[in-house]
Amino acid sequence: MKNRFFFVLFFIQFAAFAQITINGIVTEKSGPLEGAAVYFNNTMLGTTTNNEGKFSLEVKEGQYELIVSYLGYKKIVFTLNTASKNKLLFFKLEEEENTLEEVVITKTVYDDEWKYNLDTFKSEFIGKTEIAKDCEILNPEVLHFNFDAKNNVLVAIARKPLEIKHKNLGYKIIYELEDFTINKNIVSYLGYSRYQNLKGSKRKEILWGKNRLTTYHGSFTHFYQSLLKKTTYQEGFLIHQFKRVPNPKRPSEEAIKKAREFVRLSKSPVDFSKKIDAPKTTLDSSIVILRKVSLPRSIDYLYKSNVPSDSIISSKQGIFYLDFENNLSIVYTKEKEEKGYILRNVFNKMREPLAQTSSIIAINIPTILDKNGFLVSPLDVYYEGYWAYEKFANSLPLDYEPIEQ
Repeated sequence: MKNRFFFVLFFIQFAAFAQITINGIVTEKSGPLEGAAVYFNNTMLGTTTNNEGKFSLEVKEGQYELIVSYLGYKKIVFTLNTASKNKLLFFKLEEEENTLEEVVITKTVYDDEWKYNLDTFKSEFIGKTEIAKDCEILNPEVLHFNFDAKNNVLVAIARKPLEIKHKNLGYKIIYELEDFTINKNIVSYLGYSRYQNLKGSKRKEILWGKNRLTTYHGSFTHFYQSLLKKTTYQEGFLIHQFKRVPNPKRPSEEAIKKAREFVRLSKSPVDFSKKIDAPKTTLDSSIVILRKVSLPRSIDYLYKSNVPSDSIISSKQGIFYLDFENNLSIVYTKEKEEKGYILRNVFNKMREPLAQTSSIIAINIPTILDKNGFLVSPLDVYYEGYWAYEKFANSLPLDYEPIEQ
């Protein structure tokens, strides 16, 4: 089974220009709101309001996603463009009509089923990479799970922001989970995060710097930034193009459904192991069809190798776009696969590690690629392969700047 993962984070743009000071006031119906969190999504840039509800943040020129949040109130997500003349912002938070605390707390039972679902959540959200081993959710009790066994869908709800301590990267992360769903073999999650540096010795800071750089190398952020710098191949990436088509050897879903129904209603014993060279009966035909259910639904055809990097991006009026036909296979040649990736499926056997290979599957192309190498609308593509294996624990704040050591 091929796993597909949507990595859903609201990316924001950073431009290397002058610092801009953003001032604002946060209120609620009775007046100024003290202690409200105000931060730029998925960065280390944030603060809280003072006793007058005021805040001040310094940012580089560009477009940002500003989050204003306070427990028990509706979150505000504000698109901020520093080109706007108005640098004084006013936000009024409204109380939640029915908070998650009221809705969920009476339903959450911390039994074996909850523990099993928590393990699943950690696996699919935090991940199983080497760097993820020391990435810990400090308050897992805020999580509530709903599992639909009939449709094989797991949904996670967080009553409060998740507090995540990443000892391998040296970050404390506050993550406001908006949605987490596992629908059969498709995992999607979205939320808002704020990064803070952990305190540690000089030795730990050096180690964190090395781990952050290793995490950055080969990531999709590294790839996109190399596209803009026109250094993709020099930095170890190879680009191939492939087309995904239905597998002609696999029966249609309608044929499979009819075969299953016929076998279910058959009064004769069904022997799926019997040799059938040429089907003579409807039951024989149904058995042959059902034997092919395990075949992949689609087949990938590689039709272009070593595609020039400038052929998959375009620009118009100073705006860059990720722009290509069909799908991309990206090979990062400077790092090998982890053992956990090779053995990620139960039936996989250990083999020699290969170069890390990922796929970019187009959903809505062309899509805007900002000047700092982030997709403005990350839902326009999804990832398979190695980038799907690297989950939240392998994420870095958007204002991270790689420094080669």
